[in-house]
Amino acid sequence: MSENATKATFGTLPVFMTTLSTILGAILFLRFGYAVGHVGLLGTLAIVALGHLVTIPTAMAVAEIATNQKVEGGGVYYIISRSFGINIGAAIGVALYLSQAISVAFYIIACAEAFTPVFEWVNLTYGLELADKRIVSIPLTFIICLLMLTKGASLGIKALYVVVTILFAAIIMFFAGTPEYQQTSSLDWTSAIPEGDSFFYVFAIIFPAFTGMAAGVGLSGDLKNPKKSIPSGTLLATIAGMLIYVAAAFKLNLAASPEDLANDQLIMTQIAVWGPIIPIGLICATLSSALGSIMVAPRTLQALASDKVFGLPWINNWVGKEKKNEPINGIYFTSILALVFVAIGNVNFVAEIISMFFMVTYGAICLISFLHHFAADPSYRPSFRSKWYFSLVGAIMCFYLMFSMNAGYAIGSLVLMVVIYIIINRVNEDNRGLAKIFQGVIFQLSRKLQVFIQKAETEEQDWRPSVICIARHAFERTADFDLIRWMCHRYGFGTYLHYINGYLSRETHAKAEEDLKQLIHIASEVESNVYLDTMISPSYTTAIAQALQLPSISGKEGNLFLFEFARQHPEDLKEIVENIPLVRAADYDLCVLSTSEKGFGFKREIHIWITESDYENANLMILMGYITMGHPDWKKAGLKIYSIFPEGEADQQRQQLMDLAQEGRLPISANNIRIVIKKEDTKRREIISQHSKSADLIVTGFRNEALKQYGEKIFNGFNGLSNVLFVNAQEEKEIK
Repeated sequence: MSENATKATFGTLPVFMTTLSTILGAILFLRFGYAVGHVGLLGTLAIVALGHLVTIPTAMAVAEIATNQKVEGGGVYYIISRSFGINIGAAIGVALYLSQAISVAFYIIACAEAFTPVFEWVNLTYGLELADKRIVSIPLTFIICLLMLTKGASLGIKALYVVVTILFAAIIMFFAGTPEYQQTSSLDWTSAIPEGDSFFYVFAIIFPAFTGMAAGVGLSGDLKNPKKSIPSGTLLATIAGMLIYVAAAFKLNLAASPEDLANDQLIMTQIAVWGPIIPIGLICATLSSALGSIMVAPRTLQALASDKVFGLPWINNWVGKEKKNEPINGIYFTSILALVFVAIGNVNFVAEIISMFFMVTYGAICLISFLHHFAADPSYRPSFRSKWYFSLVGAIMCFYLMFSMNAGYAIGSLVLMVVIYIIINRVNEDNRGLAKIFQGVIFQLSRKLQVFIQKAETEEQDWRPSVICIARHAFERTADFDLIRWMCHRYGFGTYLHYINGYLSRETHAKAEEDLKQLIHIASEVESNVYLDTMISPSYTTAIAQALQLPSISGKEGNLFLFEFARQHPEDLKEIVENIPLVRAADYDLCVLSTSEKGFGFKREIHIWITESDYENANLMILMGYITMGHPDWKKAGLKIYSIFPEGEADQQRQQLMDLAQEGRLPISANNIRIVIKKEDTKRREIISQHSKSADLIVTGFRNEALKQYGEKIFNGFNGLSNVLFVNAQEEKEIK
């Protein structure tokens, strides 16, 4: 038999009792009358309803997740960390641990309040002035911690049976009792003390009562069948607790005035059939809750250590140390933390703190459940299913209520979470897991968007680049990749395919996978938004034919094809020219990038060259220049537009160009246009070479007629210049 099997001995009943005894604890006996007195019956019922808009979706989410995966030691932390990944799960787990550990102090402080009648009797009998409840709470903390260190969780489970019996006896006597001064049997829905505490302040004080629904989950490592015990015990206890709180609100409204409810925190002693049962029930409830919390908190801490989230091995080993199956050092640390907050002694302050941390935890659980529903992962098959809208409501309510209760504490809690995440992320770099649960969500969102785009009514839209490039030399030259990532930084989509010559086989497939990993690694260094892949094909032409028939990552057809060749190695140019008609047959715009050893220089100047026969390409060329300048790498760049005209037509063509600019058909200012006179014996490439020596990128057009007549010669003769981008538009781009 395995060690885990030996340790796991508990069934469903301990989960139910731990959860219910924590729910029906300090708040019910000590602060629920305060709530009815300050916000009235209607307000109190709203608090119960609002609280359960968080806790019921959370309980259902816990039940769902627990029936999908094996829930091991750590309970709620295990669920979060195995869904969000270790690092994010650990950041939330530390907050969860703090809320559980501080809850120990909260319940002990509340327990000390039950000794108020004893303090009054001692002061009256012996003439003393005892008032500080820490006389009771601090020694009580030592006793509880000592019991856990010596007896362990088994003592807590045995004590639960006694506690729950007394607890139910106290509740029954409370409902059966009637105070002597009760004068009416009718409900007053809105009666409350004047100028009472605000609704959300009261909510923050009361909410810890509902957080008990997660107490039983912390026993997951000690349960024989967590998939059965956690859903059954948690849901039953949550519903039972809610019904009791609703009934208690009605009873308190009928039995006492708002003033008595607000001023006497032990008002239940005046209502119950036998008054002393209420302090006894309070003591039992708070002690059981404190025992439950001190059983769960060290196990959460131990689970964090077992995931090695504390960085240094000796810390993880020390925190995770066990003695007789008990996390001994976790109990020591939790006891010290509890003592610190017991020494503070303010039950309302402690209640607000733990409310914040529990809200973060519950919000994360509901969010996990919602994302799992949305992702539709085939491996997510829980035997109990919640509804996605319950989980979404639970997550939204958690974060809304955090800021409604206390915006300062909410911001502080979230900042603490971020700081913890940053620290853990630095010491556990191999455990990054945020993408784990979001991959399925992104997949579903992408799938739905692509189908929607395809079905959507096609309308004339402004042009944006959807670029495809098939690279022969992806690991030797990066100019084509850089140009695509600049173009697709904000405005478009890019697909960069590494070409592997050959037929698809086991060997070429393995090579393609290895090359893709290297490409992704290279791209991650420059924060690229380009989609990367490989293309195995027997020829460059067949690779182009395959790529042209595939949709881009946007779900729409591609519209721009990019070729690249190096001037110092022009052997690829002939094949590029041969394949241009194939690309044009698919109605793609064309770009041919001619790269040089100067590359893109200092990325300070982009020169665009327009000729009198090149207006069809002009708008696309200008767009390419502006889009490239939109990338941070070109943030200091300037754009210059040169227009070449024959000597005798300069004035006429200049006016035509200015008219086009003023009409908006050319998206440029007239001040950015420089007119260059072309003499009869001067070639275009000579003029460009003369004026663009300092340019870091030169953009010029080429016409299909010239390509047919001169072939690859139109791309030659630009030696000594930076990279040149040749542009050919399938049709003139209209820019509004």
